Amino acid sequence: MRPDLAYWVAFSLIPGVGRARFQLLERHFGSLEEAWRAPASALLAAGLDRRTVTAIVQRRERLSPQGEMERLSRLGVRALTWHDDAYPPLLREIYELPPVLYVRGELEERDRVAVAVVGTRRPTPYGRQAAEELSWALARAGVTIVSGLARGIDAIAHRSALEAGGRTIAVMACGLDMVYPPEHARLARQVMERGALVSDYPLGTAPRADYFPRRNRIMAGLSLGVLVVEGDMTSGALNTARWAVEQDREVFAVPGSIFSPQSQGPHWLLQQGAKLVQRVEDVLEELNLTMVPQQATLAAPAPDGDTEAALLRHIGREPLHVDDLCRLSGLPVATVSGTLAMLELKGLVKQVSAMTYVRAHALTGGGR
Repeated sequence: MRPDLAYWVAFSLIPGVGRARFQLLERHFGSLEEAWRAPASALLAAGLDRRTVTAIVQRRERLSPQGEMERLSRLGVRALTWHDDAYPPLLREIYELPPVLYVRGELEERDRVAVAVVGTRRPTPYGRQAAEELSWALARAGVTIVSGLARGIDAIAHRSALEAGGRTIAVMACGLDMVYPPEHARLARQVMERGALVSDYPLGTAPRADYFPRRNRIMAGLSLGVLVVEGDMTSGALNTARWAVEQDREVFAVPGSIFSPQSQGPHWLLQQGAKLVQRVEDVLEELNLTMVPQQATLAAPAPDGDTEAALLRHIGREPLHVDDLCRLSGLPVATVSGTLAMLELKGLVKQVSAMTYVRAHALTGGGR
């Protein structure tokens, strides 16, 4: 632990003290502890503007750096500065790198191989299916899934990575002593168990609309590439893609229906040169990654009996209504409905909309 870490944390609590001012303070004073103890005249001489100096002087009168470290410790939150070995190497490469990164959970060496999966908070059934299958397959290939814990595509990406037995990182637009949206508290705990929650916002920071676009730079910065599944032209997913371009990361997009507003964002990205993604190999090949061997312990159970096998022969990646399955299989609706319920419990099929099913993780390249 850096001897002056408490003062990095303390400065991160002062509005207006970001990357540039951290660099200025460290360069002028040699350590953040010296800067914290410096009088206003010395802070002004260092090159800070009067407004920032006033904020520092007023805040440090009622702020205890050691007290903040104790708060972090009680909540199991770790603070990393950009000098720390544990600070994510990919994030250190970006221009607007956060001086202090707060982590709840564990960041590991293998998280260097990461892809951000982002998209709309209101996905279509097609978007849900695409996000589930691609996130699941990437996680099975050893890729850490990065997203923002938001409703919709973000939550789907995290859950699919967890279902695949992989790792996932959630980047928050608030302090790590809270969860937004609150209904994702259980998901946040699961992410911490198999990855990490991260934020550049100190404890006690409530989410605000203008924090989310800034948060997105970290999602892109932690990743080799950003995969956009669905989103209209106002979607935050496009903001994340723009950060990826600025940070020299790859941008991927899943095509959709030309009639769907949620396809506007990915289609615009494709027109700008994003890589079109139809299968997981499209991402892996572009990033020079390879599939890892499938784990036998995660293999799906085999269908039980002729009826289950007969239905599975007709269910693929395209959504199929129960009525169509009855027609194709020649089985009565009661039998088809009951069998589908059993197949869904086994994880062999998924219901993507009312009475409409697809094969669960029916992936090319060796998926389940």
